[in-house]
Amino acid sequence: MGITYKDVDGIQGMRVAGQLAAEVLDYLTPFIKPGITTREIDQLAADFMKKQGTTSATLGYQPSGYPAYPASLCTSVNHVVCHGIPNDKALKKGDIVNVDVTVIMDGWYGDTSRMFLVGDVSIAAKRLCAVTYEAMWHGIVQVRPGVRLGDIGFAIQKFAEGSGYSVVREFCGHGIGQRFHEDPQVLHYGRPGTLEELTPGMTFTIEPMINAGRREVKEFGSDGWTIVTKDHSLSAQWEHTVLVTENGYEVLTLSAGSPPPPPFVKG
Repeated sequence: MGITYKDVDGIQGMRVAGQLAAEVLDYLTPFIKPGITTREIDQLAADFMKKQGTTSATLGYQPSGYPAYPASLCTSVNHVVCHGIPNDKALKKGDIVNVDVTVIMDGWYGDTSRMFLVGDVSIAAKRLCAVTYEAMWHGIVQVRPGVRLGDIGFAIQKFAEGSGYSVVREFCGHGIGQRFHEDPQVLHYGRPGTLEELTPGMTFTIEPMINAGRREVKEFGSDGWTIVTKDHSLSAQWEHTVLVTENGYEVLTLSAGSPPPPPFVKG
């Protein structure tokens, strides 16, 4: 497929799509509490997207070898690493859940996810979510022309593993634009100075999946999508879509309700 480089109009299209994706998560935030089901969260998102004028990129999405994805977003609870399908099980106090939203606006894709703490959660779960958020930002702040993708992965891996966690390797970030998934793949582990060099106009996601236990994962059940930790340990994920600018980066999926960057992030 190759890497696509966005011009001025493309960058603006990506800004709009990214903002709208983040606003879906803003809208959902007050609803995510004990007693709601993930299917109800999905329906709230679908209704909000309709009001926005956006389309869900996940609903009916069917890459080769997969069944069609049946929902407007992904909801990954506790030991679910990614691609959790909304269902009728109610969230309970102490759960953690990743909500992953991708919208399409005027042909451009905006992709972002956040972790939500359901009621009072354990100190261990809270720390995992916080460290994963910081790990994402350790990757984001590497982004600028001339840096290589391996530098991003190395920064994430060094921070996560240094904090006592493991990095999932089977799933990664990806280029994004007028297609849901484009080149390059953005690994969340790696060696400095390796892989593709970053160039202005590139847009891609950084979305580390960090496990409290071992890094190994497996498919769960027969739905063709849900991925869980092999050792049943908790897993967390955060995701932003990022643009490579002439002298650094721009996060395209920030909104009024986005958590602030960690203190080490400058500017």
